[in-house]
Amino acid sequence: MDLHAHCWANRLLGNCAECATLEIAIGMVSLRAEADVSLAITGADMEAEVDGVPTGNWSSFLMHRGQTLELKPARRGMRAYLAVLGGFQSDLILGSRSTVVRNGMGSLLSEGESLWVSGEVSGGQHREAHVPIRFLPSYEDQIELRVMESCQASDFSSDAVQQFYRSDFTVTPDSDRMGMRLEGNAAVPGPKGIVSEGIALGAIQVPADGHPIVLLNDRQTLGGYPKLGVIARVDLPQLCQARPGTRIRFSPVSIEQARQEWRDFCGYFGL
Repeated sequence: MDLHAHCWANRLLGNCAECATLEIAIGMVSLRAEADVSLAITGADMEAEVDGVPTGNWSSFLMHRGQTLELKPARRGMRAYLAVLGGFQSDLILGSRSTVVRNGMGSLLSEGESLWVSGEVSGGQHREAHVPIRFLPSYEDQIELRVMESCQASDFSSDAVQQFYRSDFTVTPDSDRMGMRLEGNAAVPGPKGIVSEGIALGAIQVPADGHPIVLLNDRQTLGGYPKLGVIARVDLPQLCQARPGTRIRFSPVSIEQARQEWRDFCGYFGL
């Protein structure tokens, strides 16, 4: 969900960006090391502790055999990312190591199950590393997301488009990995439904009730609601870390600017 945090967790350990990390939503997780192992944690602050000793977020650390990593409920943000030197072993399905719980695809974990590491485990290779301050997100309770307007934006009235950009929206509790549901101080009137078509990551659908839905990683493949636009890819991690009640405003961005920022991101992490 949060590609920025995932990529940094791997980079701190010298892993490639494609190495599998463990995505932890909300918190309340306990993991015991069965060997000396180098780890890194990024994303939501879950007050990580190794045998009761705090370990910094957005940094790498060493766990010795028999030690326990405890994660508490997230104080800010929604999802933390735990990487291991060499990456976690996971099933490769359709070229992806991701897990889709609702469809039973990927490596589903249960209590007491072991997480295996790809390649040789050696805590002796550990080097402490931290993410530079300028790359650290703040996970505020009010964020602004930039939108590339779609070809269907012209089907909305000019008043509706302006209302969309002027309005404050709030993340609702029924949001999930499929889509982020938003409620505004006023409904955004949109055109009637369209013929179902493919949906891009970050697409902003406007159903009949006028409350936008931003579609995320586990979205359906097709949809018939008109789409006002799509969130810039480099802004999506902010949305994926937004808790219910987070206030959101939108602003327009050009395709050229959003594309260049995405290219820079991909180039930096070798995607």
